[in-house]
Amino acid sequence: QVQLAESGGGSVQAGGSLRLSCAYTDNPGSRYTNYCLAWFRQVPGKDYEGVSALEGDGRITYADSVKGRFTISKGQNSLYLQMNNLKPEDTAMYYCASTPGWCRDMEAAEFLYWGQGTQVTVSS
Repeated sequence: QVQLAESGGGSVQAGGSLRLSCAYTDNPGSRYTNYCLAWFRQVPGKDYEGVSALEGDGRITYADSVKGRFTISKGQNSLYLQMNNLKPEDTAMYYCASTPGWCRDMEAAEFLYWGQGTQVTVSS
């Protein structure tokens, strides 16, 4: 089972920046060699929203609401989300998630492994 742990959330003013990190462990017993890694966010009472996803072949997807402001990247067993020009509407709990195979249009229900989340709060 893949384990994920987010960090880097916090409180910032509008226009500020944050960098989220997600440390993940591989499942050495998995028969899958290709994983999708993604960032989701959720506000209370609403569904998960896909923010950005990184396919195993390097293709990247962003939600329209964050294009040009957020950047997803990957390191050694780490996933990052650089968030610039933050807006109050970016306030949410941010989750790192993973699933074997492709990213499936960032449908939250298709992702098998989730971190515990890290809170991002943007004040106006």
